[in-house]
Amino acid sequence: MRRGELTDKAWQRIEPLLPATDARGRPWRDHRQVIDGILWRLRTGSPWRDIPERYGPWQTCYERFKRWDEDGTWARLLEQMQVKDDSVGNVEWTVSIDSTIARAHQHAAGARKKGMAAGRSIRRTRKSGQALGRSRGGLTTKLHLITEARGLPMALHVTGGNVVDCTAFEAVMATLRIGRPTGGRPRTRPDVLLGDKGYSSRQIRTYLRRRGIKAVIPERRDQLANRVRKGNQGGRPYAFDAEAYKQRNLVERCFGKLKQWRAIATRFDKLASRYLAGATIASLMLWLRHAELSDRP
Repeated sequence: MRRGELTDKAWQRIEPLLPATDARGRPWRDHRQVIDGILWRLRTGSPWRDIPERYGPWQTCYERFKRWDEDGTWARLLEQMQVKDDSVGNVEWTVSIDSTIARAHQHAAGARKKGMAAGRSIRRTRKSGQALGRSRGGLTTKLHLITEARGLPMALHVTGGNVVDCTAFEAVMATLRIGRPTGGRPRTRPDVLLGDKGYSSRQIRTYLRRRGIKAVIPERRDQLANRVRKGNQGGRPYAFDAEAYKQRNLVERCFGKLKQWRAIATRFDKLASRYLAGATIASLMLWLRHAELSDRP
């Protein structure tokens, strides 16, 4: 086993969840070998054609990555890790939300403008069908993330880099769906949500209040000044738990871990769904790594 490849414990956790091979057609190449090749590409950010021969043909690695993105296998693997931890009470539903910018490589541009984008949290828009936004720095993609109280990823969403965080808030929250091992409706509402001043808006606070979610979001200076200016008509200041807000740094630390994968720190994929699939795999590896550390005496 080489650095960055699946450990034996991680493989034992995900092997039963992988699609089973059937007796029809050519047999599939070993799942573990192919996944290690995909991890190598995500870790290094190299072109698919440069995957070392020890992982098999690069075409096999890419096709497996593509197929499991389109049929939702990567998303299901991550969800199963989350469901298992939540079923034993390890998941704390005090979540943090934030976003980070990833510079898009020149190879990320040029995808077909027609056709539907794949992925469970991709929303095709007229301006940015592949989640690419243009600014002074060039093309960028914004990765939105919700983490739980241990700093592990709970939900992922991608938009163009020029999209304001507060406008994408409801779309990000819509991706938070943790199933239950006994079936039934998945859980979609955390107990507490921590966010920075970029999420301080009346619309977001109303959204959270109607769903019974405690908001721990500081107000912006202009909002405070506007309340003072209005006097008695400005209303009461919003409640803010400064002690709980100290835990918001967990989402920033999670971004730091995800961006250790070079294909996440820089976007090379033309399709937004492929970039999201890579971020999902990196998140899955964080869950598997945390599970290994928890198993140690």
